Amino acid sequence: MRSTRTRHVTVGTVPIGAEKPFALIAGPCVIEGAEETYGLAEKLQEIACKTGVSLIFKASYDKANRTSRSSYRGPGLHTGLEILAGVRERLNVPVVADVHRHEEIAPAAAVLDIIQVPAFLCRQTDFIMDVARTGKVINIKKGQFLAPHDVEFIVEKVTSTGNHNILLTERGTVFGYNNLVVDMRSFVIMRQLGYPVVFDATHSVQLPGGRGNASGGDREFVAPLARAAAAVGIDALFLEVHEYPEKALCDGPNSLKLSELEELLKQLLAIARVV
Repeated sequence: MRSTRTRHVTVGTVPIGAEKPFALIAGPCVIEGAEETYGLAEKLQEIACKTGVSLIFKASYDKANRTSRSSYRGPGLHTGLEILAGVRERLNVPVVADVHRHEEIAPAAAVLDIIQVPAFLCRQTDFIMDVARTGKVINIKKGQFLAPHDVEFIVEKVTSTGNHNILLTERGTVFGYNNLVVDMRSFVIMRQLGYPVVFDATHSVQLPGGRGNASGGDREFVAPLARAAAAVGIDALFLEVHEYPEKALCDGPNSLKLSELEELLKQLLAIARVV
């Protein structure tokens, strides 16, 4: 078996991997407005500082993979990146968003600390290699359709460009129609590749297309799955967080309520110390 120790990847000033304490990647699914985004980012930073967890702020400028054409997608590339740059400058926290098209890569790389490859694009060779050539940290979401050992070939595509700044994210596997499950073996298998492993606890409880023209979700399972993942061992936790998930413009049913975050982090830190 390969080593279970991961390499050290630095995101801004946040260390991930190499037995460092787990980092928190958190924010709303999509940017709903500038002031809303700044306000939530400030509250997330307060909770992170209070619990001693390093924060990386996440929000999408364009959710290009919505179920329905009429669903809210976000403010768009340029406005969205301006807002994320504002969060980065105001709070001095790293920022991450997902990139869906080749023409977005260069402007996104100028702002983002992590470029995220969406799960549906994780096998798009040319796209992945173009993202890798930016030299930025890349968060690769493992596709719902992939086995964890298949991620090795995605990693090879990235490293062939000379970029070893890689995060590997588990976000659930398709289980029948409109349902996902998390195989906890995935963290062990992907960690053997030598790169930090992230658990996307909120997308893992998503019910894709579960509402017909929109995805549903079971947010009550976010905390139990996050605790289980912490017990197996993760380098970062990915959470979509909203003050009022029932009013969120995207992924509300699977988003964690902001008021529940601090207690969850305390539980996870306690588990991580034992592990």
